[in-house]
Amino acid sequence: MKNLLTRRTIRQYSDQPVSEELMNRLLSEASRTQTMGNLQLYSVVVTRSDEIKQQLAPAHFNQPMVTAAPVVLTICADFNRTSTWARCRKAEPGYDNFLSFINAATDALLYTQTLCNLMDEEGLGYCYLGTTVYMPQQIIDVLQLPRLVMPVATLTVGWPAEEPALSDRLPLESFVHQDTYTDYLACDIDAYYQAKEQLPENLDFVRINKKETLAQIFTDIRYTRKDNEAMSEGLIRTLRRQGFLPPVGHVL
Repeated sequence: MKNLLTRRTIRQYSDQPVSEELMNRLLSEASRTQTMGNLQLYSVVVTRSDEIKQQLAPAHFNQPMVTAAPVVLTICADFNRTSTWARCRKAEPGYDNFLSFINAATDALLYTQTLCNLMDEEGLGYCYLGTTVYMPQQIIDVLQLPRLVMPVATLTVGWPAEEPALSDRLPLESFVHQDTYTDYLACDIDAYYQAKEQLPENLDFVRINKKETLAQIFTDIRYTRKDNEAMSEGLIRTLRRQGFLPPVGHVL
């Protein structure tokens, strides 16, 4: 059994299958998490098919755990089910807007975190893929997601075949603000980021990439302005296609 203090991201999995019974139990238990209006504005697509995993892999930059994991879970913000329910009960839904996407995405991510905690307790390993919102249209096409359904998170799941080191974390005082937000001074940044920047692996990242600082690894290589802007445009286009944003030229 694990807890949050010993939680590790697992990218390598054993051949031991994850039973449908166990997965369904955890998926059901996770539904006890908080949800807006008790509407449960999420859906989960469970992928076990090797063929579908292969189709999903390019949307996640072909990270090997997508095809290697026994189970891939795609958690979606879903206002389609609620809207269909409303229409079937003589009610007219008004959830084809950005606020509704934010509410459903929040629901979906709360569900995702609760599910992760439950999987930790069972000893399952998982990796959270932030790539889900980078190229969402590919995922939508593969999983045949209808209007008002948007993928927001992906988990690769299996029994761990590795025990990687714990990832570093910033100290409490770096992210907790008392009463009001206190902006950061250069001296605060020095204090809060010193331990991270002095880790041998991070010093090595800077050296082999011929950069001056660890921050440059993130701004110049990993998460560049060019990539962020291009993927933002793709995300907005997909939100329009899925009905959470009005068509171009539409006057609100």
